[in-house]
Amino acid sequence: MRFNDQKPEDGGAALVSGSALGGERDMATPNRLSERDLSSSLVDIGDHRRAFGAKLVKKVGNRGDTLTWAEDVAQVAQGRVEWITQLTRTKGACQEEFQNFLAHLQKNLNPLVEAEEAIRTLAQHMVTKPVFEALFENYSFAKNNPVSQSLEGMVELLESKSLKKDAGSLQKFYDQTREKISSLDDSQIKRFVSGIDNSVARQKIIIDLYNNFFKIAFKEDTDKLGIVYTPVELVDFIINSVAEVLKREFDRDISDKNVHILDPFTGAGTFISRLIQSGLLGDNLAYKYAHDLHCNEIMLLPYYIASITIENAYHEIVGEDKGYQAFKGICLTDSFQLHESEDSKIQFDQLFRENSERAEAQKTAPIMVIIGNPPYAKSQDDAEKNIKNIPYPILDNRIRNTYAKLSEANLKNALYDPYIKAFRWSSDRLDDNNGGIISFVTNAGWLDGSATDGLRKCLTDEFSSIFVFNLRGNQRTSGEMSKKEGGKIFGSGSRAAIAITVMVKNPAKKGPAKIFYSDIGDYLSRERKLALISQRRDIYNHDMTWDLIKPNSAGDWLNQRSALFEKFIPISDKNNKNNINTIFSPRYSAGLVTSRDAWCYNFSSEHLKLNIESAISFYNSQVVNFLSAKKSDSSLQAKNCIKRDLKYFSWDIKQFIDIDNGMLYKFNNKSLVLSLYRPFQKINCYFNRDLNYRVYLNQSLFPTNHHDNLLICASGVGASKDFSCLISNLVADFQLQLNTQCFPRYYYEPVDEKQKTLFTQSIGGYIRHDGVTDYILKECRSKYGQKVTKDHIFYYVYGLLHSKDYRETFAADLKKMLPRIFLVKNAEDFDSFHQAGKALAKLHLNYETVTPYSKVKLIGVEKGNFIVDKIRFIDKDDKTAIQYNPFIKITGIPLAAYEYVINGRSAIEWILDRYQVKVNKASGLENDPNDWAKEHKEPRYILDLLLRIITVSLETRKIVNSLPRLKF
Repeated sequence: MRFNDQKPEDGGAALVSGSALGGERDMATPNRLSERDLSSSLVDIGDHRRAFGAKLVKKVGNRGDTLTWAEDVAQVAQGRVEWITQLTRTKGACQEEFQNFLAHLQKNLNPLVEAEEAIRTLAQHMVTKPVFEALFENYSFAKNNPVSQSLEGMVELLESKSLKKDAGSLQKFYDQTREKISSLDDSQIKRFVSGIDNSVARQKIIIDLYNNFFKIAFKEDTDKLGIVYTPVELVDFIINSVAEVLKREFDRDISDKNVHILDPFTGAGTFISRLIQSGLLGDNLAYKYAHDLHCNEIMLLPYYIASITIENAYHEIVGEDKGYQAFKGICLTDSFQLHESEDSKIQFDQLFRENSERAEAQKTAPIMVIIGNPPYAKSQDDAEKNIKNIPYPILDNRIRNTYAKLSEANLKNALYDPYIKAFRWSSDRLDDNNGGIISFVTNAGWLDGSATDGLRKCLTDEFSSIFVFNLRGNQRTSGEMSKKEGGKIFGSGSRAAIAITVMVKNPAKKGPAKIFYSDIGDYLSRERKLALISQRRDIYNHDMTWDLIKPNSAGDWLNQRSALFEKFIPISDKNNKNNINTIFSPRYSAGLVTSRDAWCYNFSSEHLKLNIESAISFYNSQVVNFLSAKKSDSSLQAKNCIKRDLKYFSWDIKQFIDIDNGMLYKFNNKSLVLSLYRPFQKINCYFNRDLNYRVYLNQSLFPTNHHDNLLICASGVGASKDFSCLISNLVADFQLQLNTQCFPRYYYEPVDEKQKTLFTQSIGGYIRHDGVTDYILKECRSKYGQKVTKDHIFYYVYGLLHSKDYRETFAADLKKMLPRIFLVKNAEDFDSFHQAGKALAKLHLNYETVTPYSKVKLIGVEKGNFIVDKIRFIDKDDKTAIQYNPFIKITGIPLAAYEYVINGRSAIEWILDRYQVKVNKASGLENDPNDWAKEHKEPRYILDLLLRIITVSLETRKIVNSLPRLKF
């Protein structure tokens, strides 16, 4: 991010954040601006004292000062948290008033707001109040904002109960804050503020303040937001597009009175402030500001920032001499929760009365336009960060009865991701009779996701026109595909593809939506993409090229599935318990998910054992501590009592349940097994339900170390990478392939002594069943002869799944559904695929014993040092030469070997990626591949493995190229 780089007219970056709705963030913070970048890229403007940006920089100072200041604030804030916690846990007036305050906060935000969150909110208010008072004294924000006023009452009570030393420490902080803000001289001011001559530059100053101050001072809370720096080009494109749609579809102007506009997830208020600055509101600006503009934010700090940003944008246009006019369209609330009550009226809250009144006014307003950037966080519980899903019964039920009901996917969790919820909530928020417009910038995964087929069907039915501008940038890919995706729109902030969507609901137009799609193009840098977005300005610009999409019956918009594929035999079907018309029984399983890979996997069996014993010991100590504490307070819950320290343990929701039940863990030596973690990476694993998050049916595939099996491990549904598969005779990790699904040759069931007969044959107390169905055996024997066995069919499937014809013809189908198996016309071709599958299986299972490739040149092997740190290409553009370690080089690697690609990268590159020393940042646990070589007494193991995988790759290529051509 740079300030006024070549003085852009409308370019730059603006801060937008999603709501704190739980789960893993999709976004991260971009690299911070250096002081040199700031001072060198600004252009002189003259009267710096009158510029809003100048005021901010004058008060905040340089980046080093800001960072130090932020760290100080973080310490003070943590002290306030501890102090408030102590006061509110002591019986008396403070505890009673705090419980009352918590109830008020729950009414305004969400019923599930907990005491810890309320305490942090109060602490943030206490330490940010003097900051805002000093930075924005002309606007009297802290004194006039209704939420700030409400919080101040609770703070005053707490302060009245504080000890003198507590009050003194806070007063000292207040004094230091004011001193910090007033400490810079004119020369420093001029050096930093020259060039702040446009609204974009001023917006960037606010972003820098947030990034370099609040994100450091209050990291725990800002981490929950899914903060993303949305380029202004995107914000302006959405605003301009909406303005044009209003004219063309509704004969309205965005400046018209009573055209109500809402940003439900406002973050720093960028969309509303840019709309104010755009000039589109014309002479009606004052009316629109007072009546027609609305936005919500769920977190206190961005709510404060948004209020200030919007108010500053307005006063900058109308003039400060008009006096302070608060923006009454912003609410501190959870947009999703706002409509969870069946009652149309909001239950007024006395403490936050004005905020409640604003929320009521917004709830009853006839919203015609909804714009913004919905939260990106995935919908999942994150026990380690104490981030939980928030249930929205009405909204979740709407998704269940619409998007999920129309979806044919088995796994529908993605439909409850917050940005998908934003689509459902916003669609319902528009008036069916009057219609309206929704325009979001979101993750683009919904466009082609298998679980979002129902979403696409609903959007087609519910809207009259839909415009999708795909900005690409998916960096969850690799190789050439990654290059084609181009630059990431949010820089380091996201690896996901991004799209701008404009959805129009015009009641005058009947029938399914007309869907228009535009792809920004291949191989474009981020800068080029932003330039094109700015140049095109809106969806109706003549430079926009639109394709009209006609969805198929499956709800596909892009990469539509083949009707022919549907006629093939399903590889398996979980819903088909009778094994009718499938290749494998429904006892296939997803790969193993531990949720604590750093603990449960290791190249060293000894280190793995020590790590697990340490983890169990720490977990058990938490059980003992919890049970002891619960004797004094029976209402205690484990999640609020355990020690969250990743150096000792990695938590998930299962452990909280076990602790609540008083369950102690015990180390089981039989749970130490070998597994296939990534392609051609065999590793030690602790395979045990206590410490594995999801075992699925894997224990029926490998009940003990003594039960053999073979698994065809294929890419799961919804994969972003091209389909691939790999055979395994070990427990497979969920990401061996992308979302691995394991189709077994056998599965095992414990012997039921009551049902045991004379003819029951068991293996170690388990009955072995065929994973291949009797149905497909009968089909193949009738087609290819009675000598066909289930082994033949198993290897036939493995061979067929490697066919280039099959993979290329049905590439779209294989990303959206499990494989369906085509039966070739004659026995000769069946046998060719069976023999090829068997040869591939032998090669892939025995990769550690194949002959190492000998036609390369090895330099430095005679020194006998085979220890690796990280294996690298000598030149990233030349894959024929590898630097194995400082002593050994490998040259002359045939490029053809890289054609064997599995799970998105070549087999050779998997070795380079996985066989390096890695240290888990959170736990500090080390995973060293040299330990494997040492424990197996094979010093050359890794070097020979790399040479063997070259052989495997070339032989795989040879076998695949020899497969019969398929004619469908």
